[in-house]
Amino acid sequence: MSEEKKQSEKVQVDTKKERYIPFVLSGVLVLLDQVSKAIIANTIPLDSIGVRLFNDFLWIVNTRNLGIAFSIGDALSNVLRVVLFIVLPLAFIIFAVVYCVRSKTLTGFQRWAIAAIVGGGLGNLVDRIFRPDGVVDFVSVAMYGFLGFERFPTFNVADASVTVGAILLILSGFFWNVEADKKRT
Repeated sequence: MSEEKKQSEKVQVDTKKERYIPFVLSGVLVLLDQVSKAIIANTIPLDSIGVRLFNDFLWIVNTRNLGIAFSIGDALSNVLRVVLFIVLPLAFIIFAVVYCVRSKTLTGFQRWAIAAIVGGGLGNLVDRIFRPDGVVDFVSVAMYGFLGFERFPTFNVADASVTVGAILLILSGFFWNVEADKKRT
């Protein structure tokens, strides 16, 4: 086997490894999410404020959410919640992982952003499957009336991971296209 072919195969193997490495972030985020939720659930009484910080700007609370963002769907039947909040998100996560691993067009940055979304999604899925009383939310931030909110809807590490990952993925699409356009001209 020629030296050039060996080098080519080595680069290809390294590239495949690099496609899986961002999912270490997913695992770390699931772990941080579940540990933080366990601490909150075991130290702060349900539906109460445990800590007030920065002149009430930030509260650490213990609340549950049977729905998704902003408690959307919390009044749905159990069957619909399982389908909409467990089955569909699980299918999306599987699709995202497969796409991330197989895609040859994603940048490394985009892979890390997808891994953040996957980690957050898995963190909340664990709650939806193993906590019948709902997903543990615990971060409450003051909005001071902005957009009609006194406080932003309570969230957790998983929610923040999904949000930050999605924002970074969207932004990377704009900047990645700019870089690709620069190379074409």
